[in-house]
Amino acid sequence: MALTSLPALGFVATLVGGMLCASTSDASAAVTTPPVHAGFDYQIGSAYTPPSGVKVVSRDHDASPATGLYNICYVNAFQAQTGADGDWDADLLLRDASGTVVKDPDWNEALLDLRTADKRSRVAAKVDSWIDQCADKGFNGVEPDNYDSYTRSQKLLTADQAQAYIRLLSSHAHSRGLAIAQKNTSELAGNAKANGLDFAVAEECAEYGECGDYASAFDNKVEVIEYSDSGLAKACSKWGSTLSVVERDVDVTAPGSGSYVRRTC
Repeated sequence: MALTSLPALGFVATLVGGMLCASTSDASAAVTTPPVHAGFDYQIGSAYTPPSGVKVVSRDHDASPATGLYNICYVNAFQAQTGADGDWDADLLLRDASGTVVKDPDWNEALLDLRTADKRSRVAAKVDSWIDQCADKGFNGVEPDNYDSYTRSQKLLTADQAQAYIRLLSSHAHSRGLAIAQKNTSELAGNAKANGLDFAVAEECAEYGECGDYASAFDNKVEVIEYSDSGLAKACSKWGSTLSVVERDVDVTAPGSGSYVRRTC
């Protein structure tokens, strides 16, 4: 691995799979962020051979990284996967006043209870074990999903609790040499540095006019996923020469499936 110091900017340039990527010079753990405006593919639903021109790929933590690319490791950090409620201690599932588990209505995923420091620590311990898997497999960064779960929590969770929790994850990721992404949640992008977040993975930010929030907060280190042709057109028109942009099908399937979609600018 070749390193070239850039002390005036407070980071180093690192050669990863033939790509020059920015990395912090923090003595505790230097981390390498994705190359800016690079070919990107989002493969969290199913891993497959990256198409030509792809330099950055995101895959589930159960998958293996792609050789020679910058690899982002997906973990569902704020919600339980559908059908996996039993993998969590019962008191770590968020419940309303009647004791009913609060679910993400779109994906039927139970929200995790982050309301106390003890619960945040216990949830983080489990997610940290997945982050350890990512590091051990050779991933370069981690993507903790559902940072914005507090907005779906029936006002039981707060933004401050989400941020206190993600700081636990960012500290652990950095200790393992992994960069960590802010996933969506544009309203908290301005707090990225304080929360220890290094780059962004933003779904439909062009569709909803949020890409600028991430671009500003993360110095254009933003991986954009759109799920419609109109979203892709908006992303390419305004951000296609600046950010990493891809359109995928909502279920992020592999080539050969009837619903597979992958387009870029």
